[in-house]
Amino acid sequence: MRSKITLKELAKLLNVSVSTVSKSLNGSPEISDNTVKRVKELAELHNYSPNLTAINLKRKSTGNIAVIVPNISNTFFAKVLGGIENEARKSGYQLITYISNESLAVEKQIMDLISNGLADGILMSVSAETQTTQNYDHIYRFTEYEIPVVLFDRINIDITLDKVGVDDMQSIYNAVQYLKSKGLSKIGLVCSIGELGLAQARIDGYKAAIKDPNTPFNNEFLIVSNDNEVLSKKLGAVLDKHNMEAFVTLDYLSTLLTSRIIQEKQLNIPNDIKIIGYVNEDFAPFLWPSISYIDQHPINIGETATKLLVKRIKEPQPKEVEDKVLKTEIIHLDSTIFN
Repeated sequence: MRSKITLKELAKLLNVSVSTVSKSLNGSPEISDNTVKRVKELAELHNYSPNLTAINLKRKSTGNIAVIVPNISNTFFAKVLGGIENEARKSGYQLITYISNESLAVEKQIMDLISNGLADGILMSVSAETQTTQNYDHIYRFTEYEIPVVLFDRINIDITLDKVGVDDMQSIYNAVQYLKSKGLSKIGLVCSIGELGLAQARIDGYKAAIKDPNTPFNNEFLIVSNDNEVLSKKLGAVLDKHNMEAFVTLDYLSTLLTSRIIQEKQLNIPNDIKIIGYVNEDFAPFLWPSISYIDQHPINIGETATKLLVKRIKEPQPKEVEDKVLKTEIIHLDSTIFN
């Protein structure tokens, strides 16, 4: 394989100095238009590309952004990463991606590794264990290193850093209110991620929307468990006891589980029961029946978080942190068809 041509080799071919070649490629007004043209044409002919490592060392920059995601089982994070990649490339940054597997210990190991100068900034969605223990010291430590950190998606945590996500409480509130506006009252909530801060925000949105001065709140309709078997039994018991009209499901797993158990009970979606879930466009249309869902626009989350991080890298001393809350929307498919 032919090695890439260097600045020194270009300079030798053109019989000019390395400095002249470098300035020509960077559009310096010190160099004549004719020389700039000659240099750029030869560089293009030889497919010259700059040595990013050398450039970044001169700038005291790595040219890297580290991204930490809690898991890859949910395509939501893949789409967020797509948005991050789009924006990072535009800004001239490369990504180094890590997976914490919802572990605080792994997350700390990753942060220790990054602190050795691997990246100019960090984008992260904190692990479930980090939220459960509320141990954020390893994240705050990066402010001492003057390495900016922007949190995305899981932003319902008590930590003073830049954040980008959606209003989880309002999203569920809107979903429940929509179902109520159609005359439904027996609306349940199903959740398999109760340990996450965003789950509590979604549950709060459900409670706020379901309140009715004429109807006492029914805790039986609030079905929450991290154990899939327990969640299935609770949901089955509610369906056996009540003529439920709708469910709002707070995550991908609980959405699939709810759809399956409803149909196992010989109930029809949407004629007997409506569903609005937290799934995404990759799966919702292909389920049977297709499930209406809350679109969080994950690509937009990734792009917005990256823009904010790049801003922090270039302007490292902000007056105050930013909390960017993006809007969601309900995408209606088969499961919310009303006759």
